[in-house]
Amino acid sequence: MSSNMISFDNIQQAQARIKPFIHQTPIFSSALLNTWLGHDIFFKAECLQKVGAFKARGGCNAVAALVEQGQKNPALKPRHIVANSSGNHAQAVAWSAQQFNIPATIYMPSNVSKVKAQATKSYGAEIILADQRAEVDAMVEEASKKAGTFWIPPYDDDDVIAGQGTVIAEALTQPVSSDSTNQNNQPHYDAIFAPCGGGGLISGSFIASRQLSPTTQVIGVEPASGNDASRSRQTGTILRLADTPATLADGARTLSISARTFHFIKQLDGFFEVEEAAILYWSQWLAHLLKLRIEPTSAMTMDGVMQWLNIQPATTRKTILVVLSGGNIDQQTSQLIWQQNHLSTLPAEKYS
Repeated sequence: MSSNMISFDNIQQAQARIKPFIHQTPIFSSALLNTWLGHDIFFKAECLQKVGAFKARGGCNAVAALVEQGQKNPALKPRHIVANSSGNHAQAVAWSAQQFNIPATIYMPSNVSKVKAQATKSYGAEIILADQRAEVDAMVEEASKKAGTFWIPPYDDDDVIAGQGTVIAEALTQPVSSDSTNQNNQPHYDAIFAPCGGGGLISGSFIASRQLSPTTQVIGVEPASGNDASRSRQTGTILRLADTPATLADGARTLSISARTFHFIKQLDGFFEVEEAAILYWSQWLAHLLKLRIEPTSAMTMDGVMQWLNIQPATTRKTILVVLSGGNIDQQTSQLIWQQNHLSTLPAEKYS
């Protein structure tokens, strides 16, 4: 899909396409956290998704849409899928191509984590390494020019965004267990929080929420050290970072958002930046409270929640949905997270 007219209809089509392949991920909450904060926080656990991240949704929808296109017009049949990524998108595209028996090649920088490269290879993809990121980008662009070869970008694509939008389309029709009543019900969320790297997830979340729950605020969160989206919102112009951000939130190390995602990012109800210390803090606390493997990119979103709660009327109990976008943590990142103990300070004390 090359137009910039993505709508909720596209998300519904994506839901139908990917349903046979992906998990409907559960929504969790922590009674202890809710008691401490005086609010109801729910977590959509995309860390339990195929390939360990929400990226499986966008990758699967993009590949499935190409297959549909090829069925209608054999000249457009996908014979080879390519992507450039060192993160969850690489695994998502490799896995998605495997579901449809289409060969895939993933171009990666040579400093990629061996674990992530091996995981991508395990889904049947060929891995090609290059020393410089610019070289990686040039190689995938050149490969995509061959007939029958299609390039699936990580976020600057309507089919990818529509796939990511299924996270919230699913969550907003999903009953959850309430701590107060111990019964399954469908809550009304006052706000939805999601991390922002290139903006595919937050864009899809915005589209789905505006259709299914128009009064729910949709709020993005990114690292302060990689605040290109936040600054783009402030200036009204897309800002591109000169260098890869030095942040533990590796899913948000993108240099810039795209015009496609900026269209939605500038319409968000709020946007927060998170310092590295807070990313470490919530990486520990969410793992401790939820007993899940949660990437720093996911965990940082809770600091945005706390910043938002601190500017709300104190008498109002809020119901919030947080997207836990992924759970792929390598050993080096895990060691960095647990180098110091952050569990001695309770969240209610830290943000009082």
